[in-house]
Amino acid sequence: MAQITLVEAVNLALRHEMARDADVVVLGQDVGRDGGVFRATLGLLDAFGPGRVIDTPLAEALIAGMSIGMAAEGLKPVAEIQFSGFAYTVIDQILNHAGRLRHRTQGRMRCPMVLRTPCGAGIHAPEHHSESPEAMFAHIPGIRVVYPSSPRRAYGLLLAAIRDPDPVLFLEPTRLYRLFKEEVTDNGDALALDQCITLREGTDITLVSWGAMVYESLAAADALAAEGIAVEVIDVATLKPLDMDTILASVARSGRCVIVSEAARTAGFASEIAANLADDGLLTLRAPVLRVTGYDTVVPLARLENHYLPSAERIVSAAKHAMTFS
Repeated sequence: MAQITLVEAVNLALRHEMARDADVVVLGQDVGRDGGVFRATLGLLDAFGPGRVIDTPLAEALIAGMSIGMAAEGLKPVAEIQFSGFAYTVIDQILNHAGRLRHRTQGRMRCPMVLRTPCGAGIHAPEHHSESPEAMFAHIPGIRVVYPSSPRRAYGLLLAAIRDPDPVLFLEPTRLYRLFKEEVTDNGDALALDQCITLREGTDITLVSWGAMVYESLAAADALAAEGIAVEVIDVATLKPLDMDTILASVARSGRCVIVSEAARTAGFASEIAANLADDGLLTLRAPVLRVTGYDTVVPLARLENHYLPSAERIVSAAKHAMTFS
């Protein structure tokens, strides 16, 4: 069992699945010779050759369109978009074709493709490299949206995404790519999609987050625990379809919930979870559902980036406010 980073876990999952299934192909800008902008595909060209690791032109819509065509003909493409800010040009292909292929053909065809992209702020990059568009993609019917938060979960969820018969948007938190290492066994065991993961149990308050914000949520839980507050931490992991049962069960025990997201506040995915709690968990709540999010602005450049991102301190403050309600 090796200690590896999140980006190495992505590489490990790709390598495992390409060796296991000859229908899996990787494509995108610089994924072959250079191994990807963050080296997530490093070494795959040498291992599997140019027929299965394909360097494409700088044309995101083409990458998505090629992937849909490959998937329709029986391959399992895993496409990389270099940064999530460049993914908006693929929405036409994902919304009008990938997400609708099974419906359009009345089940005769499926679209087993994965679209990977680094996502989120925290690496001092320009704003087009720092966005969190998960809510935008989660609104599209017919696709899954997966957002891992650790090397082990990235490995297991990516395996599951590649094996899924329908299209998956796989968002990788750029800030966590090399932030820490975790033991990952290359055993081919996939994690279940469409399920939240309870990382820490507690009965006083529930913290719900995904991607890089899980890191801050766990730090906040440690700080709150030092003050005698028992915190349950839930990693959403798959945003679409959303496993509300796990969240509702947790909030039924704790009575309080803080949702943490680095995306802009208005119409963000945190709002979707809060709305579901209002629909189905209102009578179990002992305090208002609170959101700790990014701001309704373009992600700022490096000097203000840490101010934009939700911090453990902001999460602790929100949790303490929720605890004032009896």
